Amino acid sequence: MPFLPVTMEEMKERGWEQADFIYVCGDAYVDHPSFGAAIICRVLESKGYKVGFIAQPDWNKKEEFMKLGKPRLGFLVSSGNIDSMVNHYSVAKKRRQKDAYSPGGKMGLRPDRATIVYSNKIREVYKDVPIILGGIEASLRRLSHYDYWDNKVRRSILLDSGADIVLYGMGEHQIVEVAEALDSGIPVSEITFIKGSVYKTKDESRPYDFIKLPKYKDVLKSKKEYSKSFMIQYENTDAITAKTLVEEYDEWLVVQNPPSPPLKMNELDSVYALDYMRTYHPMYEKDGGIPAIEEVKFSLISNRGCFGSCNFCALAFHQGRVVTARSHSSIIREAEKIVWEPDFKGYIHDVGGPTANFRGSACKKQETEGVCKHRQCLFPTPCKNLKIDHKDYVSLLRKLREIPRVKKVFVRSGIRYDYLIYDKDETFFKELCKYHVSGQLKVAPEHVSPRVLAKMGKPTREVYDKFYKRYYEINKNIGKEQYLVPYLMSSHPGSDIDAAIELAEYLRDIGHMPEQVQDFYPTPGTLSTCMYYTEEDPRTGEKVYVPKTPHEKAMQRALMQYRNPNNYDLVMEALKKAHREDLIGFDKHCLIRPRNFGGVAFRGSKTDRSKQKQSGFSNTKKQSNFKNSSKSKVDKPKKKTIRNVHKKKS
Repeated sequence: MPFLPVTMEEMKERGWEQADFIYVCGDAYVDHPSFGAAIICRVLESKGYKVGFIAQPDWNKKEEFMKLGKPRLGFLVSSGNIDSMVNHYSVAKKRRQKDAYSPGGKMGLRPDRATIVYSNKIREVYKDVPIILGGIEASLRRLSHYDYWDNKVRRSILLDSGADIVLYGMGEHQIVEVAEALDSGIPVSEITFIKGSVYKTKDESRPYDFIKLPKYKDVLKSKKEYSKSFMIQYENTDAITAKTLVEEYDEWLVVQNPPSPPLKMNELDSVYALDYMRTYHPMYEKDGGIPAIEEVKFSLISNRGCFGSCNFCALAFHQGRVVTARSHSSIIREAEKIVWEPDFKGYIHDVGGPTANFRGSACKKQETEGVCKHRQCLFPTPCKNLKIDHKDYVSLLRKLREIPRVKKVFVRSGIRYDYLIYDKDETFFKELCKYHVSGQLKVAPEHVSPRVLAKMGKPTREVYDKFYKRYYEINKNIGKEQYLVPYLMSSHPGSDIDAAIELAEYLRDIGHMPEQVQDFYPTPGTLSTCMYYTEEDPRTGEKVYVPKTPHEKAMQRALMQYRNPNNYDLVMEALKKAHREDLIGFDKHCLIRPRNFGGVAFRGSKTDRSKQKQSGFSNTKKQSNFKNSSKSKVDKPKKKTIRNVHKKKS
């Protein structure tokens, strides 16, 4: 099956006079199932609809939105795989240099708030064509939300965009239902009955059996009201238990229908069996292709949803907490297809999803009664009803390893180390280390301070320590020298200077110097973002300390990289502020030395470059990471240092 038409000439080659739908996207056109736009377009195509694609139009030219003509049924609009503001700006609100979803990684090919800009431009050109929004940007902004970049509460994206409907979540069910409704002649203003959709109305009798959210004008004025509104939204994200939500604005009611049920296994299999080209459109070859395809081209998506429920993650708002998985046969068929691609080198890069080692619902209750509103599956301790079992995942990985032409199958998407260590059967743990780690396993303890971990919804340090110890024991037993690389986060709500110092001391004790520091990024749809804005826990009303000033955030980042000479002044300031001068000195427990002693200057001094080099660090410029993280300037360890990252002491 060829790429979808991107020009009028290609439409005519297919014998089309008019497309049924035109998808306008902030990403370049990549026809691969790791890209939401490709899935939605291929699903519609499989139902017999004609779909055209406009990728990264110049938003200053209305002609760009007219090049495929007027669609018969409507425009579909998305910012792409990532929120356009996260795509453009680091957590420090500095413009990123590269866009992995654009040709050659070029930045600037989509506008800020792309969904709103595209929709308004379409409405300017075509007054009466239905506009349907989807994708992560629209999904997480479907009701009033705190916007970090404007530092204020913005209203529903449905109102700012001038669109007719928002489809939130993954969208396969909803897009087909909307298409069928429009095709049958139902006016878009009457399509108010679809689960997983948000619509606007002035008719107060339209919604029924609903919960009324605080009015937008009240949410603007009161952080208490914002917390209340957020918690109602947070507790109504499950397809079985959620109610309709209504938010009142001066001129409109914005109505959120309950979520659409997650796809069942056979439905997921059907979606991933569609005829994707599995690469970017050839028009990008001259620009060097699309960088984002590299990591996913030879990866396999195994599941959706996550019952891990980290408070800083928006998955509960988007995919939901119920995990559904593809069948083994579906995944193996895809693997057998990709091994014959010309540039396949024998390595499947990943078999996973939001959490790789989740392959089913957390418990039987979830399947019939929905997820618990006031209980998390893994935090603070595992629920007694939690099913802890890796047998299905082990079986899948074994089958993939046996496929001819496959040399190695890696697991690179996140695993929940706590879920893994709670499993009394160590078969998966041992096979993970033996077959599926490429020298380093990345896991996400995020922090060590109990009060910070509690606000993150992450397990205690003791759980990670147990996992850490067992990981090195298993690798020693199988004769492999493999390491752990922990992802850690600074400046999360609840993290004060004392907590940041506690994390620095932990890094000192395990001998790890993180190259990449991730600052907490307040994005729409997370409980942690609500804490950041309101400075209270919306579940309890308890006050929460929130580091907000750039200087304090810089100090917390510096403490995580205290060996970096460039960070010396910030580390010194933080230690003095916390009255932890005991960590300034020459003992092995100290983080830094005094700046001057005996006429010799240390750390950061121009007169002691040789001593800095002896520490194993030299200045190296790092490229920006397009993911949802902040990267500070950091000295690159010598090869010897890298090989000993997080190595267990004998």
